[in-house]
Amino acid sequence: MPKTTLKTFLFTALLCVAGAAASLSADAAPCRDDKGKFIKCPPPAAAPAAKCRDMKTKKFAKCGTAGTEPVPAKADAKAAAP
Repeated sequence: MPKTTLKTFLFTALLCVAGAAASLSADAAPCRDDKGKFIKCPPPAAAPAAKCRDMKTKKFAKCGTAGTEPVPAKADAKAAAP
């Protein structure tokens, strides 16, 4: 194996190992305090608010105002097909 190919292979392997180590440490960070001790993880973020539309014009409107309704969810294409 030529030296340039070996160097390229070793560099690529080093990048893969470094990337894997960085992703592992990033996953554990939210469940540790400043001293590095494990703590209870915070609850996941709330789902975004549902979109609403005006019942007469069917245009998007702010949820909670008079004459609005939630936008119906799209039907799953696989469930609709026989």
